[in-house]
Amino acid sequence: MLRCVDGTLYTGCTSSLTRRLTAHARGSAKYTRSRLPVELVYSESVSDRSAALRREAALKRLPRPQKLALCGMTDG
Repeated sequence: MLRCVDGTLYTGCTSSLTRRLTAHARGSAKYTRSRLPVELVYSESVSDRSAALRREAALKRLPRPQKLALCGMTDG
């Protein structure tokens, strides 16, 4: 999960966290391109791509306060 400069949270999944963070930093990811810089605030590993996609969907359904709590952050 990334925190964008405007305070929004971006959730995605990848097989290479380093590669994906580099892509976000370069501005090649559509959502974060206009919200740079971004900061990695939460990540977790799962067993396979299917599990990653399920977990991504579950995280996206969480209300913002729960996402922030998961990251150890508060709004403000």
